[in-house]
Amino acid sequence: MEEEVVEDCCVTQLIDANGSFNVEGLDNFMKKVKLIDCGLSYAVVAIMGPQSSGKSTLLNHLFHTNFREMDAYKGRTQTTKGIWIANCVGIQPFTVAMDLEGTDGRERGQDDTTFEKQSALFALAISDIVLINMWCHDIGREHAANRPLLKTVFQVMMRLFSPRKTTLLFVIRDKTKTPLELLEPVLREDIQKIWVEVPKPQAHTNTPLSDFFNVEITALSSYEEKEENFKEEVAQLRQRFFHSISPGGLAGDRRGVVPASGFSFSAQQIWKVIKENKDLDLPAHKIMVATVRCEEIANEKLSRLISDEGWLELEDAVQAGPVLGFGKQLSSVLEMYFSEYDMETIYYDEGVRNAKRQQLVSKALQFVYPAYTTMLGHLHYNALESFKTRLEQALHKGEGFAASVCTCTDSCMLEFDHECADAAIRQANWDASEVRDKLCRDIDAHASSVCNAKLSEIIAIYEKQLTLALNEPVESLLEAGFELKQTTVDSMVQRLRDYAINLVRKKAREDAGKVLIRMKDRFSTVFKQDNDSMPRVWTGKEDIRAITRDARSASLRLLSVLAAIRLSENPDKIENVLFSSLMDGAVAVPSSQDRNIKASTDPLASSTWEEVSPMDTLITPVQCKSLWRQFKAETEYTVTQAISAQEAHRKSNNWLPPPWAILAMIVLGFNEFMLLLRNPLYLMVLFIFLLLSKALWVQMDIPREFQNNTLAGLLSISSRFLPTVMNLLRRLAEEAQGHPAPEAPRPPYSLASQSFRNQTPQPNPVSNSIPESSVSSNISFSDSGVDYASPNLIHRHTTDIQEELS
Repeated sequence: MEEEVVEDCCVTQLIDANGSFNVEGLDNFMKKVKLIDCGLSYAVVAIMGPQSSGKSTLLNHLFHTNFREMDAYKGRTQTTKGIWIANCVGIQPFTVAMDLEGTDGRERGQDDTTFEKQSALFALAISDIVLINMWCHDIGREHAANRPLLKTVFQVMMRLFSPRKTTLLFVIRDKTKTPLELLEPVLREDIQKIWVEVPKPQAHTNTPLSDFFNVEITALSSYEEKEENFKEEVAQLRQRFFHSISPGGLAGDRRGVVPASGFSFSAQQIWKVIKENKDLDLPAHKIMVATVRCEEIANEKLSRLISDEGWLELEDAVQAGPVLGFGKQLSSVLEMYFSEYDMETIYYDEGVRNAKRQQLVSKALQFVYPAYTTMLGHLHYNALESFKTRLEQALHKGEGFAASVCTCTDSCMLEFDHECADAAIRQANWDASEVRDKLCRDIDAHASSVCNAKLSEIIAIYEKQLTLALNEPVESLLEAGFELKQTTVDSMVQRLRDYAINLVRKKAREDAGKVLIRMKDRFSTVFKQDNDSMPRVWTGKEDIRAITRDARSASLRLLSVLAAIRLSENPDKIENVLFSSLMDGAVAVPSSQDRNIKASTDPLASSTWEEVSPMDTLITPVQCKSLWRQFKAETEYTVTQAISAQEAHRKSNNWLPPPWAILAMIVLGFNEFMLLLRNPLYLMVLFIFLLLSKALWVQMDIPREFQNNTLAGLLSISSRFLPTVMNLLRRLAEEAQGHPAPEAPRPPYSLASQSFRNQTPQPNPVSNSIPESSVSSNISFSDSGVDYASPNLIHRHTTDIQEELS
């Protein structure tokens, strides 16, 4: 392969006479002339014609190239072998000239037309403009030298499934005195005749020539006889190649252009398909070129990202500790390579480049994700250590434990959230919730351990004080007053210690007997109040399931505390057993067939606790299971009320009918609406009816009637409707006569409504204010005057309310 560089022109043999493609030469050519940076702003011009017809000479004068020309003194021999390319000097946009081997040369013989057809198909597939070099005296001749060439061009064009529209510029050489205006019609008639005679596929039988080619014709004087005229005419023709790809230019309506960065690969693949004697599918070829080039560009960007100095420094820094502005720095590095990819692939098929971009983004994010997780690990560690330090400082200042934990947790979690936002990457939607949840669990675990330690210290202090309060004074008293032996003193001290322990046990058992009340009180507090100890308002946005679970967990934790007496520091598994059996698994009454099977696997099917003596057991596992079932049954009503409140709130906010119903009313009621507009009397009657309805609504206080029960509200309204209407009519009559009567007080609830409410135990403001733990307890509250030991609690309480209303 040969390559020549003269001044600003670079000439390279693209395909040799044997059909070998010069891949390395084409790559070097593209680098030297910087074709790869042109995007779609470039053009390819090829020239065809008989051997020794002056093709190279025309290109050299037309584009200031340096192709080898025939030496007339050495005879008419083949000069150009294979296919050569060169960059056109001084032409905008960037233009590549392609010099093809001449046709009908004696060197290849009359029967060897394979390379001629291959080179013609190659030129048509990659060129925007094809110059057809022909002799003037061949115009109108049946056996002219250019006739086989045109047949070859038209035949190979049929092998392109979706050919790009190519401009055929016929250059008539050695023109005579006959004006071009007379030669051009004859030449166009010959071209059309050849097009009609060429066999075509069924799909293109009636396709006109203009769908495949733009035909242009020009004429030049003889280079040997009229050199000056030839040069002037070539200079004029050269101007037509400026802005050739702009609208109105020689190749202004071209299509299927391959971006310049993919020109080398595209040319290689096209020649490969041609050599294999296969038909060219240019749209599929364009997709294939886009796929290969976009993938190459994406791999190159990913490779550069991996070795990027900024990324390597950031990775080393984050391994050592948290990095301020981590997300912004990493996002900047990623965005640089993603933007470069977008710029270099902007001219390729959109679907292909977007797909390859997604793959690039996915691989890049997968590559940097370990650094992101390392950063989150640092933030988690720092937040946890900060919580430990702040909690210790707050406790040293004498602040309350619960308040200190709450304050320190809020501040540490807020800082953690801000730092996570700083570490976030714009190109990824990574979720840090798992790390955040783990931080919450670790903070809770540390707070629990500190709480246990503090409680252990307090217990130890008070045990020591109790020992000092009982042991030494009693010993001194007994020794001084009675002069008893040491064994007797020890025995009496032990008796007093046992009495103190029994006193504690007795008090514990008394409180254990009220465990159900305390559990329901705890449930009510957690369920009905938010984290700020404010009453919950059920607006429909609350997660009742989660709130119920938290409230039940708090109640179950209270049950685990009261299940046994813990006078020693030995740990037990009561809380874990209760939570695993009652919270994680449903508690149901087993059938008779399953009892024997489940008895061996149910940890609560026992009368003793593991690692707890029967003497220290206050509530057995079986009793805990029964209490829990009763507790759930008695708190179910509170949950149901909350769900009903949410549903009522949703319905009150959705008082309008759905849009389709409004549209249907407008369409179906259009005639009635127009009737009202055409008859003002109807409109006045409707207005009066609306006023009366509004007055009845206000006078009877309809919303209040339906506040508690629908049926009770209907009964009350039916009993008050007629008196209210009569009262309104009387007042209207008196005001019309000028004697307005004072407004009568609203009648109380009807007896039917009251009796119905007595029979229906509906909740009311007073009953809601009473702790629901009192529903099944045996405790009396003297301040409220309500006895909760009677099973007729709701009936008696409702009677008191009715007396107050009356």
